[in-house]
Amino acid sequence: MSRFFSGLLRLRRGPWEMVASFLIALGVFMLMQPWIFVAFTYSFIVTLVGTVMFIAVSHFPEDPR
Repeated sequence: MSRFFSGLLRLRRGPWEMVASFLIALGVFMLMQPWIFVAFTYSFIVTLVGTVMFIAVSHFPEDPR
């Protein structure tokens, strides 16, 4: 777990792509759920932020292992 957080702090591609992918999945889930209207309202914004974040962090350097 500490490797994940150190990758976030050092702006490495792997951990940030994981966060962006989680945001995209969360936005799609928010879009499909029928129970909470506020979640449905913000689903497009969350998906858009995740997509733009994924595009931006794809230019970060990879973590050398």
